[in-house]
Amino acid sequence: MKIPVLDSENKPVEEMELPGVFQTLFRPDIIKKAVLAQQTHGFQPQGRDPMAGKRTTAESWGVGRHLSRVPRLKGSSRAAFGVSTVGGHQAFPPVSEKVIRKEINKKERRLAIRSSIAATANREIVAGRGHSIDSVGHLPIVVEDGVQSLTKTKEVSKLFVGLGVWPDVERAERRKIRAGRGKTRGRGKRVGKGPLIVVSEDHGVSKASANIPGVDVVRVTDLNAELLAPGTKAGRLVIWSKSAFAALDEVWGGTES
Repeated sequence: MKIPVLDSENKPVEEMELPGVFQTLFRPDIIKKAVLAQQTHGFQPQGRDPMAGKRTTAESWGVGRHLSRVPRLKGSSRAAFGVSTVGGHQAFPPVSEKVIRKEINKKERRLAIRSSIAATANREIVAGRGHSIDSVGHLPIVVEDGVQSLTKTKEVSKLFVGLGVWPDVERAERRKIRAGRGKTRGRGKRVGKGPLIVVSEDHGVSKASANIPGVDVVRVTDLNAELLAPGTKAGRLVIWSKSAFAALDEVWGGTES
């Protein structure tokens, strides 16, 4: 199957064969497993001081005083130390030794990446993820290697307009107010995920795209399941540079299982 290579104005300049990796079976279960495993690699272990709430002289008065038998401070009737008391220790506090990192087999991780790559060429899956692709002519989108050398934000924006993916950038820019305590902890707004630009060499395009909400740039050798399937949902809108598209089978092994 032939795929057209486009210039910045969405005009075909040549054709390329579709890499074999796009024939990989769609496996949302493996993709979800890989994304969740990768997310845990960013978790920071947390625990509590073993003596927290226990640095006190409190002892129980025992029975016979018509009072509860909670530990009380010496020289006072104020309760302390116990789980049910103010300032007391926790019954089962978190411990830093807890295993919070999930692992995944290497073959499963690579299968998840190949399956996620294949999903980017399926119009139904990409649209089902929420991307605005009504003005996109065909998937996958492959552009000339000049995209790798863009150094200004307005140049990247012009490219998106020419390719018909700018409506998806505008969709991603709409910021949703997060519910709950997250609003007070530095993450009050949610920003959507827009197009992903995959290149073989980054000659400035990542810096040029940094201020466009929802847009990510990655080298083809650094692809991972979370970039291709944010939130475990496969079908991200991807723009491939010609050289990155040609290197897919070499890097990710085609349809190997």
